Amino acid sequence: MLSKRWATALTLLAGFLACLFLLPQPAWTVVMVVPLIFGAREWGRLSGFSMAAANGYAVASVALAAFVYVWGDAYHGLIYLAATLFWLVVAPLWLAFGWRLQQPVLRILAGWLVLLPLWLSLLDLRAYSALGLLLLMGIVWIADSAAYFTGKRFGRRKLAAQISPGKTWEGAAGAGLAVTIYTLIVLGIAAASGRVQSPAEWLLPLALFVWLVFYLSILGDLFESWVKRLAGAKDSGNLLPGHGGMLDRIDALTSALPVSALLLLHGQLLTRALV
Repeated sequence: MLSKRWATALTLLAGFLACLFLLPQPAWTVVMVVPLIFGAREWGRLSGFSMAAANGYAVASVALAAFVYVWGDAYHGLIYLAATLFWLVVAPLWLAFGWRLQQPVLRILAGWLVLLPLWLSLLDLRAYSALGLLLLMGIVWIADSAAYFTGKRFGRRKLAAQISPGKTWEGAAGAGLAVTIYTLIVLGIAAASGRVQSPAEWLLPLALFVWLVFYLSILGDLFESWVKRLAGAKDSGNLLPGHGGMLDRIDALTSALPVSALLLLHGQLLTRALV
């Protein structure tokens, strides 16, 4: 099982890196529709939709994404702000109170609030910096891998037993340590290459940002686990051998990337919203 998991992960990573650094932006935009389609379809199935309704939801999601892409340039920041409020306020309350949200309309809207900002952030962050997007996603990937192996070796205390019994506080601590080391390595390389002047001044704000992304990655993972638990499903699908479905692979990114896009690309909008 582990070998299949690694084989799938390496194949996906190789394909992703090729697309990230070699494709022109229009082609990248089209390729990033793939996780949106499969993610929306799986969300529909987890929400109790029929196969036909789930496929229709996926098509509607792509149509909405196309509308945003063509006519919504001025509203990207507002979309990220809505996603940020969802992940920092609504999602924690959703998990804390165990909301089931059985109404189909609310499920549809929640799915779009989870998936569309992710798709948009993949476009905007890549246009801003392909390497920056990769480093940002690296936080999520490292946290996920470190939590898995640390939790498997040292895990004792459950992080959220009613939501995801496999996750432990020890795994989360190992993931936190791993992303901290990752941050120091990236900052050291950036300083050595001359990309960053006065690295000591960057350390605290960068560490706070990375730890926010780390927290959001855990939140996104737990949120998808809760949705699966309500549906009585172990995985969101069987698309990826050893990994489950598309949502199982992008769950942590759905929360981490839109908030990062707001902070990195629309900081002034966030300031105006808070003041």
